[in-house]
Amino acid sequence: MIRTTLATISALLALALPAAAADDFIASPMLRASVTVTSDVVRVGDLIDNAGSAALIPVYRSPDLGTTGTLTVAQVLSVLRAKQVIGVMTGDLKEVQVTRLARTLANKDLETAVASALERRFGLGDAANITVTLDRGVAEMRLDASNSGTLQPVATRYDARSGRFDIAFEIANDSNPTPTKLRFTGTAIETVEVAVLTRDIERLDLLKSSDVALERRPKAEVTGEPASRDRSLGMQLRRPMRAGTPLRAADIVKPDFVVRDQNVTIIYQVPGLYLTSRGKAIESGAEGDTVSVLNVQSKRTLTGVVTGRGQVTIQGASQSAPMAPAVEQTSSLKRDEAPAPVDTAALVRNLVQAPASPAQIAEAQIPQARVSQAQAK
Repeated sequence: MIRTTLATISALLALALPAAAADDFIASPMLRASVTVTSDVVRVGDLIDNAGSAALIPVYRSPDLGTTGTLTVAQVLSVLRAKQVIGVMTGDLKEVQVTRLARTLANKDLETAVASALERRFGLGDAANITVTLDRGVAEMRLDASNSGTLQPVATRYDARSGRFDIAFEIANDSNPTPTKLRFTGTAIETVEVAVLTRDIERLDLLKSSDVALERRPKAEVTGEPASRDRSLGMQLRRPMRAGTPLRAADIVKPDFVVRDQNVTIIYQVPGLYLTSRGKAIESGAEGDTVSVLNVQSKRTLTGVVTGRGQVTIQGASQSAPMAPAVEQTSSLKRDEAPAPVDTAALVRNLVQAPASPAQIAEAQIPQARVSQAQAK
């Protein structure tokens, strides 16, 4: 019986000792090497683990938002003793770093929030095309980390003539039912992306890659459709323009491949025939334009299409002598008899030189008929 009682007591003591040792270990306050805080004060519970009822006692003022401060262990222990917190284990620590968390709003974030508040209001367009300049000119703004909500505009004023705005925002705060209020003023102007000349350009100059840069300009400065950079390259201006001038679609034209009074090559092109001749341009034109040219041999004015630099092509039968008419059944030619070949030389003379008489016209147009009549005789 005694042995059983002693065994029971021994077992209970064996079970109780580890629990008491664990409680003693958990209760020991331990100093932290690194501390992060979100409020403006550092409390005992921020500095040490297992602070117990002393956890809420404030001991230091927090560093500035988004910054880190350093405290020596001796300083921390001195302050804790003053607050009746003793027996803190420090291990081999020599200093404690305290970081104050913050929410950082970059200048770009603020500008985006303002542009979104003005988007498609007061005569403005998309937010992406609104350029915002804040009066404060700060690079960024830091708020308590508890301000986790989005910027919600609650009051917006805008003057379209001056571009001035005055906008109030609210941000939801996790630790306070009252939202944080912010207010910004500045200017907001709608802009467009436009090609801008980098140097003075004459009318006949072809625009090269180095001559044009992309910039954002106030929409009011660009009347009409703005010209893109890709669309401008290789084009000409309708008039001379100075460096820094934004280009509109109406300011650029295809380059003139033919200039008035310029010597050009006239190409006569009909089915089965390709001839060239010298000519002079009566008017200027770009590739694909229809212009008038003078054949310097025949002194005839012709109309053709600009197909290259100094080159005008005349196609079809409208600018040349008509082809021979089809042989009727009443002709003296037999059906199984092949017609005489076309007199190419006569056709060329008719294209290049002005015919002198109706007889020459008939000779150039229907050589087959003469052959047929000769056979009939």
